[in-house]
Amino acid sequence: MSLQQEVMTALKAAMKAKDQTALTALRSVKSAILLAQTESGAKAELTEEEELKLLQKLVKQRKDSAAVYIDQNREDLATPELEEAEVISQFLPEALSEDAIAQVVAEVISELKAEGMKDMGKVMGVVSKKLAGQADGKTISAIVKQQLG
Repeated sequence: MSLQQEVMTALKAAMKAKDQTALTALRSVKSAILLAQTESGAKAELTEEEELKLLQKLVKQRKDSAAVYIDQNREDLATPELEEAEVISQFLPEALSEDAIAQVVAEVISELKAEGMKDMGKVMGVVSKKLAGQADGKTISAIVKQQLG
């Protein structure tokens, strides 16, 4: 089942349950998918990789917004953002632990024979592709810096 079908099924369930937070989050996912499909030069169907990037972007936007709200002592605004991020996250593959990410980074460094920070871009590119949807770029970057530095 494609992401769009999964979102529509979840949207129907949220409507029946009258879950406003889930409805808001799922409608934004549906909207983002439709926008991505109708962009100039886009194919009718999104690839799985494009879907993962889109979902990660939506989750990151909500978490960033929540962080800003928390900094401004606005818990009332941060809570819905975090709840929406949680709803959207259920469509992402399960996130890897930092140890598992570190292991993949170590394998890629040895495969590429990377030495020092000058090779960080190469390592980041390969690791990001391997772990698409399973780890965020910030975590990967920190681990790569730690292992190369």
